[in-house]
Amino acid sequence: MKTNSRYNYQEIIIWLEKKGAELYGNHFKIQETDHPIIYKLIAYFLRDEPSCLQYKIDLSKGIMLSGPVGCGKTSLMYLMKHLTPATHKFSVKPCRDISFEFIRDGYEIIHKYSKSSPKTICFDDLGTENNLKYFGNECNVMAEILLSRYDLFITRKLQTHITTNLSASEIEETYGNRVRSRLRSTLNLIAYDKDTKDKR
Repeated sequence: MKTNSRYNYQEIIIWLEKKGAELYGNHFKIQETDHPIIYKLIAYFLRDEPSCLQYKIDLSKGIMLSGPVGCGKTSLMYLMKHLTPATHKFSVKPCRDISFEFIRDGYEIIHKYSKSSPKTICFDDLGTENNLKYFGNECNVMAEILLSRYDLFITRKLQTHITTNLSASEIEETYGNRVRSRLRSTLNLIAYDKDTKDKR
């Protein structure tokens, strides 16, 4: 897809493929069928305003990268860390790891990922964690974290990124209508086709 950008996206994809081979091994390849998704991610993470305008991407919001298991969402987000300007760096945190932290440390984990040191985080594989109990009290940990981060988006423009296998209706079923509504207003959805094959 052509963009109105000063960047050469084909060259960036070649560079990303080399970086991917360094990180994941020589078998790493970027499929041509994935280029439309990757162009949008490049535009967003390079803060390429003309291309983002073309793709209807709002640079003030975060990214939700959704798609079936094994399509490469997590690998792509790790690669995008190498493109992102210093002012917009982010870390990647698996949701399952957060659930294990909650079992160990309790409710302060919700505070840790929202209020205590606000920074841009990509919550990886939203939906793989379960509702957890801490001293007998059940808590939907990621729902609480996402609601808190919505408040920080409104007050401080703090961005959140997410990768997930869940559809919009599954997100609502798992986390409730309030979370789905807030995610819609704080994230740009970039979605793989549901028929995308597992690349693992």
